[in-house]
Amino acid sequence: MKKIFNIFAAVLLLCVLASCKGFLDEHVPQAALNEDQVKDPENAEHLVVAAYAIFTSAEDINSSFSMWNFDVRSDDAYKGGNGTNDGDVFHQLEIQQGVLTTNWNINDMWVRLYNCISRVNIALSVLESCDESFEAKQQRIAEMKFMRAYAHFLLKRLYKNIPFVMKSDLTYEEYNTLSNREFTNDEGWQQIINDLMVAFNTLPEQQEELGRPTKGAAAAFLTKVYLYKAYRQDDPNSNQVTSINQDDLQKVIEFSDPAYYGNYGLEKDIHNNFRPEEQYENGRESIWAIQYSRNDGSTYGNLNWSYGLIPPSIPGVTDGGCDFYKPSQNLVNAYRTGTDGLPLLDNFNDQNYDKSADNADPRLFLTVGIPDLPYMFNKNYIIEKNHTWSRSNGLYGYNVTLKQNVDPALANVYLIKGSYWASSMNRIVFRYADVLLERAEAYAQMGNTTEAMNLVNRIRSRAAGSTQMIASYPADYGVSFKVNAYTGSYSKDDAIKRVKMERRLELGMECERFFDLVRWGEAEKVLNKFYAEEIDNCNIYKDAHFTADKDEYLPIPFEQISASNGHYTQNIGNW
Repeated sequence: MKKIFNIFAAVLLLCVLASCKGFLDEHVPQAALNEDQVKDPENAEHLVVAAYAIFTSAEDINSSFSMWNFDVRSDDAYKGGNGTNDGDVFHQLEIQQGVLTTNWNINDMWVRLYNCISRVNIALSVLESCDESFEAKQQRIAEMKFMRAYAHFLLKRLYKNIPFVMKSDLTYEEYNTLSNREFTNDEGWQQIINDLMVAFNTLPEQQEELGRPTKGAAAAFLTKVYLYKAYRQDDPNSNQVTSINQDDLQKVIEFSDPAYYGNYGLEKDIHNNFRPEEQYENGRESIWAIQYSRNDGSTYGNLNWSYGLIPPSIPGVTDGGCDFYKPSQNLVNAYRTGTDGLPLLDNFNDQNYDKSADNADPRLFLTVGIPDLPYMFNKNYIIEKNHTWSRSNGLYGYNVTLKQNVDPALANVYLIKGSYWASSMNRIVFRYADVLLERAEAYAQMGNTTEAMNLVNRIRSRAAGSTQMIASYPADYGVSFKVNAYTGSYSKDDAIKRVKMERRLELGMECERFFDLVRWGEAEKVLNKFYAEEIDNCNIYKDAHFTADKDEYLPIPFEQISASNGHYTQNIGNW
């Protein structure tokens, strides 16, 4: 089946449509099509494909829409690279010191995502003008509103107070009067929900072309947005959670109902979600994914370059790998389990992880490459404590992330060298395990702890069986797998604690952690504790400090404030 994200097909279409006034304008579409062009379904379809394509072509190694560059603020990951000056603006974010509104990365992501919204709105403006004889009109409108919601969602998690560009035919005059405080935080989430409800009510349960969202994808997206919305942060002078809204939690339950996910489910092994081979991509757990490809007739194919800084530099294999986004020792320790096979919720970080003495959740070895163990499960590449496995000579430790990387044996097949390393492996945006854990969280917050823990145990049961790649590790490397289900009953607070821990274990290094901490209102407490405990493992944190009511969100970029004619207000925190 065709992949709708094929960039190079879209580039050809862009050439056809280049005469459209403002087509590549940074913010405002204003496409100048004549009446016949507007009515032409072929032109509308071309614009839709171009809108999909920008969600791959507009990102790069420094501004990945996966958000790994910004997840270095969490306790899951170190920035990595050659040292603190290598990507220094991300080092500033990592320790939450010296971040400036003029830093290039603060403005760069803003511009890239509003470019995506611009491209979507161009498509919408033409679709809305199309003759009703265009049978796919309403479905394509729904797809574009899903994509607009996606861009606004990424922006809102980063910056909180953003302008919402909800009119497809916005004029320059209207754009210049947009405010980033037009809506409260709660109302902002509702703008995203409004687009998603159009998608949910219109999209089919299955799509012929890979990459187009389905009704299930809209349901998964609504589940996530309502969960964010539930944790109210509507005090304009604070980023603290002031309440947890029960009606929003009920919406999480509604949209995570299994009835909407008939075609989806858990993979037998979690690692299947992170394999590049075609037989694993778009599997049953992948509800909606950004589609990448190879061998499509172009030099490099529609590859994912946004992970280009992450591979380590293995001589003769991944030469030039930059070794960014390295798993923290804190994350490694979080996978320790006790004699009961359950997480050590409160004391997992009391001592450094010792694989010869402790039990571990198998997901550890599918998430983190650890010294003395194979890299990407390939025994020809054993990770060592040397410069090969740490460009910073151990400043950021020697652990390597696995979920974004590809087995070196697949170099020149699924792992391609250009200016940086790229892969054809899809990036799953919404996977079914995440939906189950969001449903569990809503149940736990509503006091239905039995249902919450049943869902957590489904994830843990899958974790116990996720050993296809690491079955030999106990015999070969002396590690011990032990992960069991929870038994008995739990109070509301205890159930919530366990759900939150399970999110970290299941979604480790998938760029959700920092945003979860902010959503829960726990970022200051968790991260300042993390800094204090990590100094021995990664001494960059000696000057780190997380400031509440400031560091939860990026500042509004200086360039955008300056160009807004007074219509944008800076985020709180004395930037």
